[in-house]
Amino acid sequence: MTDRRTAREILAAVTDDFTELPHPERAAQPDGPLAWQGYDASRARAAERTGEQESVVCGTAQVEGVRAVLIAFEFGFLGGSLGERTGDRLEAAYTYARDHRLPVVPLTATGGSRMQEGMLALSQLQRVARQSVLTREAGLPQIAVLRDPTTGGGWATLGAGADVVLALPGAQVGFAGSRVRPPDADPAAYTAEAQVAAGAADAVVHPEDLRHTLGRWLGLLTGRSTAPAPVPPPLGTTDLPATGWAAVQRARSPRRPRAERYLDTYFTHRVAINGDRCGGTDPDGMLCGFGEHEGRTVAYAAQTGTATRPAGYRTAARLIRLADRLGIPVLTLVDTPGAANDAEAERQGAGAAIADLFGAVAAARTPVTTLLIGEGGSGGALALAAPGNTWATPDSYFSVIAPEPAAQILKRTPAEVEATADQLRIRPQDLAELGLIRHAPHDNIEHRP
Repeated sequence: MTDRRTAREILAAVTDDFTELPHPERAAQPDGPLAWQGYDASRARAAERTGEQESVVCGTAQVEGVRAVLIAFEFGFLGGSLGERTGDRLEAAYTYARDHRLPVVPLTATGGSRMQEGMLALSQLQRVARQSVLTREAGLPQIAVLRDPTTGGGWATLGAGADVVLALPGAQVGFAGSRVRPPDADPAAYTAEAQVAAGAADAVVHPEDLRHTLGRWLGLLTGRSTAPAPVPPPLGTTDLPATGWAAVQRARSPRRPRAERYLDTYFTHRVAINGDRCGGTDPDGMLCGFGEHEGRTVAYAAQTGTATRPAGYRTAARLIRLADRLGIPVLTLVDTPGAANDAEAERQGAGAAIADLFGAVAAARTPVTTLLIGEGGSGGALALAAPGNTWATPDSYFSVIAPEPAAQILKRTPAEVEATADQLRIRPQDLAELGLIRHAPHDNIEHRP
């Protein structure tokens, strides 16, 4: 059963003190800008049925203690469609948000552009896109909530263009609405759940949880900070490995603490972003999101010990760029034997995805702190590491490539793998002596055993 609450009902459900913003008045034209016969009558019936004068209601309110500008679509008013007057209201709402340094929360439920206004209606998408970009450049977060349905230009601007995209269960979500899809289209592809699976939305949120979830996101994304994220303490062994091969064995041990344990210990609470917005996710290889650490917001991107796939790298790059725009420090946890190198990973653009992450880290103005917690396998690990601010735990190693393939490349026998590990100087204390990492937190690794 999909959620079909009105604009006022959804606003009442998620806010404490909604106050509608004044909206611009456009001179009336008989039957609209195209003189579409019967358009005035359709608008009058929609107004009588819904009590609204347009398809969006815009205003300010507290959401779990955080003030925001909210834009709620009224689907009962001509299918929540966008026309010129809708564009006027949206532009005014975004402008108010920038003037008052407030986040923007679109609560979408729309069928797209309004047929009775033709290309003038469609051009409102460009207008909305510009307002979204200006708000993004101002460093203000945008969190969209996809209601049923969210299709057409409303999905392709206010919805998919937001920094974080939440969706209600079962909502119809897609660029193509139900009346224009191919007759053999799979309806399951046009759902909130499918968009999350494809990495185009971050999470499905049940209606009873929406206020709390939205409030938590707003609280975290408005928590700017200029100080670097503190380095987490090591959760595994505290003595240093005697040999390079011992470091490899420790890092590969199934008993070693992994990213989930570090994140759970570090954060009071956290929320996750999902997907690369290009059709991919890597939930088993990369964890990304925002959390609260000692009362302030820290963004995180954490490898889980598996080979990282292209979607994982793109999701991490998305996370770092978002944190950079919002002025939130970043913590990255490096732990991968390397980038996925199967044929499918190559088809998905592994090289380009890794290059994009290298670029995101290099360009970040917000401080990035890195902790190596396990395997540091080649460029697939280095892409997530902060130059000059990377630390390591005693049960980790970092290498140009793992010792086994290194020996193969050098045409050495399997018996020489352990000696190769020593020659590569991959232990935490070796890396510190080479100037590649800082000492491990709460442990001095400047002195080699």
